[in-house]
Amino acid sequence: MNASYSSRRRGFVFAGALALAGCGFELRKAPVFAFKSIAVNGGSAMVNQLRRNLQSAGTVTVVPATESSTAEVIFDILGETRGQRVISTNSAGQVRELELQFTVRFRLRTPEGKELISAGEITQRRDITYNETNALAKEGETQLLYRDMQGDIVQQILRQLAAVKAL
Repeated sequence: MNASYSSRRRGFVFAGALALAGCGFELRKAPVFAFKSIAVNGGSAMVNQLRRNLQSAGTVTVVPATESSTAEVIFDILGETRGQRVISTNSAGQVRELELQFTVRFRLRTPEGKELISAGEITQRRDITYNETNALAKEGETQLLYRDMQGDIVQQILRQLAAVKAL
């Protein structure tokens, strides 16, 4: 009984591995960029995270913004906005749920001014419950959600940069 169970289990594991390998699934690889050097203008936490992710990709050199004329491409942050709006209130008019929003506007261009990615924006939204008795804890949760949205936006920007095929 135990040997039968073990061989059946091995069979299921083998069949699952075979199906997964046969469908073409593979882990996401490091992005490949059409450029070798980039200057990222800006000084916010999101820009710093973007610089770190570009450097860790290992295929591109991040040039200081002061030397942007030496880079193949220049990434400009045109604006970052954080906001929140009330989604729901209770019968007494007190806030119960908020929607947090983080929007980044950006563009990618060459030092000569040719736009490779025209001015666009990425917006992330998250909902958060609110309770005035736990206001301090909710403030910490809000900051964590903004940090999470920032990370998601950086990943989306990296995918858009990797989608640029020609300078």
